[in-house]
Formats: sequence, structure tokens, C-alpha cells
Amino acid sequence: MSSAKQFLELIQKSKKGKFKIYIGMSAGVGKTFRMLQEAHALLRNGIDVKIGYIETHGREETVALVDGIPEIARRSVFYKGKNLEEMDLQAIINEHPEVVLVDELAHTNVEGSKNKKRWQDVLEILDNGINVISAMNIQHIESLNEEVKKITGVEVTERVPDKVLALADEVVNIDLTADELLTRLKEGKIYKKDKIQTALNNFFQSGHILQLRELSLKEVATHVERKVETEIKTENFKPIKFLACISSNEKIAKNIIRKTARLASYYNSPWTVLYVQKPSENPEKIALNKQRYLINNFNLAQEMGAKVIRTKENSVHKGILDYVIQHNITTVCIGKPHSHFWQRISGYSWIYTLMNRLNERQIDIIILS
Repeated sequence: MSSAKQFLELIQKSKKGKFKIYIGMSAGVGKTFRMLQEAHALLRNGIDVKIGYIETHGREETVALVDGIPEIARRSVFYKGKNLEEMDLQAIINEHPEVVLVDELAHTNVEGSKNKKRWQDVLEILDNGINVISAMNIQHIESLNEEVKKITGVEVTERVPDKVLALADEVVNIDLTADELLTRLKEGKIYKKDKIQTALNNFFQSGHILQLRELSLKEVATHVERKVETEIKTENFKPIKFLACISSNEKIAKNIIRKTARLASYYNSPWTVLYVQKPSENPEKIALNKQRYLINNFNLAQEMGAKVIRTKENSVHKGILDYVIQHNITTVCIGKPHSHFWQRISGYSWIYTLMNRLNERQIDIIILS
């Protein structure tokens, strides 16, 4: 990178707001409470802090802490016969406080809002030079979606791309033991009494909480490691660049995208999703539902921070190799081949050829199950 470009990036970075995220294994660990405590501490130190959006869920301890912190009025939206309150993005930008509190980062804005998601609002606020303190639960991280679904049996629909977390200057885990969290639940500090038993039977099972806690701790530890690596990179450091190779198979492609996003997030690396379109899969020949799955997966990859490339080639391994060589890819991620592939590995399978060619160039290959 030229020194002029580096200097420009430094200038642009200095104009951006700082971004802090409080993260937790579930509702009720105390993220909003901690955000408000921090706001009071900043106010005492003469910092101009305002509430952009805080969700107290009617919890007494949290409601009490809102008092004394200036709020930017929410905007009222009439939608499907109801008056809903949304964060007022333009009012925040206009008022331009030094720090704004924005809760529920994964929230989906009501139809007709400027941005579809609250995390997109936050990126705009940061671009305007306003510092943001936000909060979210671990189950809302896009690349953890499948793991959370396996643990809890629930698919979370409101999700935040990993790239948003990677942008944070600070990620703080609000940690409680499973026992402490369950005690808070039973004491009525998280949900109203009529919802406690349902929560205990479902999301708040002790085994679920332990696994979600482990995910939260790992996520924050990973973020710290990334920051350390970024700060101490040396001149001769060869940046890792991931290439996720997908086919038109919907589920396998989605899995490869999510797992590669996770790896790229861990290494703080750029990544690309490549689809090599063989003649048998040109738009005239491929089924409409497969075309739709492909487009959905391209969109998912872009949302998660990937560059998406679609190339036409008779040979899949040639299409992958050409891209790898032209773009200095260091690590190629592919799906696990069908079981019969291993029985003919000594034959002429394209994956076998690809493995050999990558090996010759000392490029890593990761087979994702």
C-alpha cells in the first residue's frame, strides 16, 4: 500500500466514531444495565452522552438507571394499524452527541425505514463521527446461527453479520454463571412471572446456557486476539486470504459460507465466495429453484462481508486454480466430497487434481463437513 493511501485511511479512520459492543450469552445477563452505568460514568466526566434507543424490558433496575441520561426522542411509525416507536437515525445525526447508546443491535427496523437493520443505522452513525455503545446477544451473530440452532433448537431470524463485530473497537462480554442467570430468571428479574416456566423449559435450560456461555467467551477472546494481531503485524507478514468454493447445492453452500466467514473473522482476513458455473448449469439449463438458492447464498455471503465471484468454466478445478493464482489466495475452503469420492481418490476426480495443484503451490485447503 502506498504511503499516500495509508495516510488517507488514517485520516478517514480518525473521523469515524469509536464503537463498543456489550455482548452476552442470553437476555437478562445485564448488557443494557452496564451500558447505562457506563453512560452515567461518562456524564460525570463531562462527556455528552445521549440515549438513541434503550430497551429496558420493564426491568426495575434498568428503568431506574435511565433517569438522568438525556434521550433523543424516538420517531413514531404507524404500521399495520399500530403505532410503533423506532430509533430516530436522522435526529441522532443532527444532534450529534459525543456518545450515543443504541441497544438491540440485531433489531429489524419497521418497513419504510431508511435502513432495514439497526446495525446499518449504527454504521451510518459511526460514519458521522459519533461514538456508539451498543449491545447484542451471542445468538444474533450470523456465523454462529447454525451452532445456536443446534444448541437451543431455535433458529434466530434477527442476525448481525460478523463484519459488524469486526469493526468494533471494543467488545465486552457480560458474563454470568449459569446458576446466577437462572437465579435472576426465577426471581423475576428477566421476564414477568407468567413467562418464567416457559423460559426454563426452553431457552434457559442449564445445558443450553453453559454452551452459549462458552460461545460468548470464545467470541470475545477471538476479538481480542484479532486486535493484537492487527496491532503487531510486521512488514513481511503474508496476509491470509480465504476462498470459499460453492456449488448450486443450497445447504452445503450455506454451510461453507458460514464456516468460511467464521475463519475469516477469526483471522481478520478478506474472503471471497467463488461459484464456477459449468455449461450444464447455465441459466437455460439449471432449475429455477437452484438459481434462486444460488442468488440467496450470494446475498448471504455479501451480507457477511464476502466478495462474490461467479465465473464460467468447463472444468471446476481450473476455474478455482485460475482464481487462486490471480488473486494470491492462501486458503481454499470446499465442502466435504461425497463418500464415493474417497473410494476413487486415486482416479481423475477434479478435487484430487485440485488438491495436488494447491499442494504444489503451498496453498492450504480446508475441507468443511
